[in-house]
Amino acid sequence: MKIAIYTLGCKVNQYETQAIETELTLRGHALVPFEGPADAYIINTCTVTAVSDHKSRQAIRRCRKYNPAAVVGVCGCYAQTDPQAVAALGVDLVSGTAGRLPFLDDLERLAAARAAASSDGPEPLVTVGNIMSQRSFEELPAGGLAGRTRAMLKVEDGCVNFCSYCIIPYARGPVRSLPLADAAGQARRLAEDGYRELVLTGIEISSWGQDFRDGTSLIDLIEAICAAAPGCRVRLGSLEPRTITAGFCRRAAALPNLCDHFHLSMQSGCDATLKRMNRKYDSARYYESVSLLREFFDRPGITTDLIVGFPGETEEEFEATLAFLRRCAFSAMHIFPYSRREGTPGAKMPGQVLRAVKEERARRARSVAEELRRRYLEEQVGRTLSVLFEEEKDGLWRGHAPNYTEVAVSGQGLHNVERPVRITGVSGERLTGEPV
Repeated sequence: MKIAIYTLGCKVNQYETQAIETELTLRGHALVPFEGPADAYIINTCTVTAVSDHKSRQAIRRCRKYNPAAVVGVCGCYAQTDPQAVAALGVDLVSGTAGRLPFLDDLERLAAARAAASSDGPEPLVTVGNIMSQRSFEELPAGGLAGRTRAMLKVEDGCVNFCSYCIIPYARGPVRSLPLADAAGQARRLAEDGYRELVLTGIEISSWGQDFRDGTSLIDLIEAICAAAPGCRVRLGSLEPRTITAGFCRRAAALPNLCDHFHLSMQSGCDATLKRMNRKYDSARYYESVSLLREFFDRPGITTDLIVGFPGETEEEFEATLAFLRRCAFSAMHIFPYSRREGTPGAKMPGQVLRAVKEERARRARSVAEELRRRYLEEQVGRTLSVLFEEEKDGLWRGHAPNYTEVAVSGQGLHNVERPVRITGVSGERLTGEPV
């Protein structure tokens, strides 16, 4: 059977799609491009913003144009939080954020029935369950796309922070962790498969191990994975500021293959806004985390997320956030205007900010982000960075340093090769240099 997959959203969704692709290949199916004919389509949806919902619906409608007779299965966060809305789009199968292998079983069964002309009824099969009752981690095949240097390893699912703007706890359920020994085993196999970098991902990896209740924490997992795959760089997904302590940094800095790139979720630099968001830290604790990372690592890449225009955010609060961004001196930022999500406390809060104001603040924040990004890149000139090369484009080989800056050099045959590079300049959003 020819199957096409469309994925929206975060690295967790990307990982789960890769796992689905691996399983489908093992079952003998052929993977084909989404923008064309197929026997079945899978849309792995996102719901983090209203735009994500819209894009999910667009993708569902598009595949019907490619092959009206195909079986269409929808899974992921949007399907989990609003299965009836998805079902109303005329799909054949609606699943959520759990039971990915049974989802594929159902897809195969429906496709076989469709091929035999025994079933073409309009009623979709909806298998979405109560995600809040999930207590076990669903282990899926780890891996990456063919020919890539980097693979993702999902180590955690779920979140119990319940930030007032966020729908994801309702889409992903409570914290479930991949056991440490299993994670180390998967890391070892990925290294044996030839991947040179592993990205630890999850909905909230800072919470890894909470469900074990045995005292193990994220740094224990990181140490085990680094030891299991000593020839691979290990890169961390998004972290909560509470993770960054002196003890964490001391142990992390001792790991030679851990990338010095840390994505610290922030959302606001104003304490009053952080409190309304139900974040579990204030700006002082956040800055302590930033300072600790710079104490233990040499000019690490520190990146973040920012939400502008949260309900009640005044111009003064936003200005405080801009000042805090400059104080933290991030190497890169993702900036989002606040998206009202029904079912979250933020959707009911007074003081909803006008769309035009949110967009204007997003532009101003991006201007600061660009300023800080440029400054960080310029600070790399003269350094020698180890670069893992990924692809050749426009006559230059491109790859990433451990701090997640992109580096371009002249050369030949550098795919999946890690080389020291002396940084000589900045070109747009990337560094240029000469292999040493």
